[in-house]
Amino acid sequence: MPRPENPIQLATIGAAHGTRGEVRVKTFTGDPLAIADYGLLYDAQGRSYEALEIRPAKNVVVVRFKGINDRNAAEALNGTELFIDRSQLPDEELDEDEFFHTDLIGLKVLDADGKSYGMVSAVFDFGGGDLIELSEKGKRPMLIPFTEAAVPEIDFEAGVIRIDPQAAGLIADEEDDASGAQSKRPKKP
Repeated sequence: MPRPENPIQLATIGAAHGTRGEVRVKTFTGDPLAIADYGLLYDAQGRSYEALEIRPAKNVVVVRFKGINDRNAAEALNGTELFIDRSQLPDEELDEDEFFHTDLIGLKVLDADGKSYGMVSAVFDFGGGDLIELSEKGKRPMLIPFTEAAVPEIDFEAGVIRIDPQAAGLIADEEDDASGAQSKRPKKP
């Protein structure tokens, strides 16, 4: 297979590891060692990479790719993003309420009244749970929590996710306004 038509990033090659051509690889798969299960990986230019050996390390895996036999060749790969085609992902293994983050990108974002909040442009996880980035032309991107309260409905057939703007933190909570919370400075004695 040449360059993937619908690329999904599975990993990023990091620093060289040792002198035999091994590299540290940050994976975006559930099981980091499963990166080799997808077969050939491709960079943005369409060059293929075949994993010959893979082993776990602290926060990454250490991989030796076919044709990368020394430290200089390994160092040249630092920062290379590795992809597969979307068709290579195993849809049949997903539960009804599971999906790949990449499938969310490009979906329209609407509230229950049909008001548009743009589209999903990215999905992030900085350690505190998934966040989705909403982008709307002419506005700064916004991050909202990817929780059932904030995103109660995902409709792939319609190409839409429905959000609760209050739960997503996009509009003020009416109770906060009514509680008397004020932003006045305290008077000096």
